[in-house]
This record gives sequence, structure tokens and C-alpha cells, in this order.
Amino acid sequence: MALTARRRRYPSDTTTAEWALIEPLLPLSACEMKTGGRPEKWHRREIVDAVRYVVDNGIKWRALQADYPPWQTVYYHFACWHRRGVVAFLRDQLRRQIRTGQGRCPWPVTLIVDSQSVKGAETISKATRGFVAAKRINGRKRHIAVDTLGLPVMITVPPADTTDLDAARELLWRLRVMQPQLTQVWADSAYAGQLVNWSDDFLDMTLKTVSRHRGAKGFVVLPRRWKIERTLGWIMKSRRNGRDYERLPQHSEAHLTWLLITLMTRRITRRGPRVKWSENP
Repeated sequence: MALTARRRRYPSDTTTAEWALIEPLLPLSACEMKTGGRPEKWHRREIVDAVRYVVDNGIKWRALQADYPPWQTVYYHFACWHRRGVVAFLRDQLRRQIRTGQGRCPWPVTLIVDSQSVKGAETISKATRGFVAAKRINGRKRHIAVDTLGLPVMITVPPADTTDLDAARELLWRLRVMQPQLTQVWADSAYAGQLVNWSDDFLDMTLKTVSRHRGAKGFVVLPRRWKIERTLGWIMKSRRNGRDYERLPQHSEAHLTWLLITLMTRRITRRGPRVKWSENP
């Protein structure tokens, strides 16, 4: 694997401590496996830095800075790592490290779910986008599940006109399959009704809703739900995630996950895994 002499000059670049945290979690290169293969031309740290640069600055892949590897190489790794589950593995391992550092069980048993609708660019096909008349948004909807610390567990990106009930069914089903230890999920009032009974009868999972108090006006901090609202706010600070540009919904999920991975690595390396995740980043 070739090393490069690029000077790290951008805020999105990994620090030495962050890379020491990420590198062991990446899969072995072909030349390091028994089957053998050609050594990789570009150091993987350069690939990770380039992906984080795109997510943080919201540029086109073809507009990637010249001191990074070619954009085709970066995009290949971005798509391949997400398809092979590498990005999800990074997310889960970092979440477990933060949870165990705070004396919690590495596997969360209680989650919080919510959705966020964003406008879609012209690069999104009609088949993967929808129009929400109430919000006047033509794009996609992000359904996110976090633990009680606000750490990401799962992200799905359906069309914006998909109802919360339909999207939540798929999300909860996937959570039951991939997180069998789950016992309880908190959500807002949009998830109430038949979904509560369906979740209890078919998934053996308790779904509870948190509603606004009657007569409440303006912004109100709601118990438990404020943690996922904060996570959604962090996501919008990334320029790439302020609007959906990706042709494939799974690549939108990857961009969202990479941002949250960056936040978790900075938390661990700057203040240690015992930092209170409830603090502002």
C-alpha cells in the first residue's frame, strides 16, 4: 500500500488519533489476504479523508480537490464499503466503544426513531423521490433510529411521500432482525395507532409515543425525543446532507452515516470514550 505525502490542511481530515481508531476496523486489502492481490495504490487514510471532505463540504465527486486520490477511486471505495457493510460496521463499533466507555451495555435495548424530509436535487429519479404537499417538499425522507445517547443505529431513506407508518414498518422489521435484543422504541405521535399494536404482536417490541403538551406553542423540548432531534440537527450541519443529491438511496444513507462516524471518532479521540454524549459537539 503506497503512502502519500499530502499535507492535511482541511478541517475534515482525520487526525492521527482518529485514523488509529478507524484503520483497524477497515477490511484487509487484497494483498494482505491468503488469496493474494495487487497492493493498493492509494493509502486508505487518503480515501477516508476524501470521503469526509465530500460529506462536509457538499461538493460534486468530480470536483474533489486535486491533492486527494482520483475521484473515481474515492467513489469506488465509498460505494464498495457501503455495499459490503464496512460503513455500518464502523458505525456499530464506534457506538459500542462509546457506550461501554460510559458503563453501558454495548447493545442498546431502547431506541428512539424519527423522520426528516429534505428536498431532492434534479439528479434523483422519480422512482426514488416523492412530493409532500403539507411540507411542500419534493425529495426523500430519512428515517433514523438512535439509542438513548443519540448514537446512530440504523438509517433508511425512502421517498418523501412514503407515510411514516409504512416506512416505520420496514425500519422496525429491520431493527428486529439486526438488533434482536431490542425491547422498546420511542417515537412521536405520527407512529401511533395500528403501528403500536403491530409492533407488539408481530415484533414483540414495545412502541411508545411522546406527544406535545396541549396548548404548547413554538419549540418545545420533549422527553427522550430531544436526543434524536439533536442528531437530526447535527446531520443538517453537513452541507452534503442539507439536500439529497444521490441517485441511489443507499448512497444517501452512506453520506449520513459517514457524518455520524466523524462525530463519534472526534468524540472518542478528543475527550475519550467516557465523555457524556449528551453534551453539544
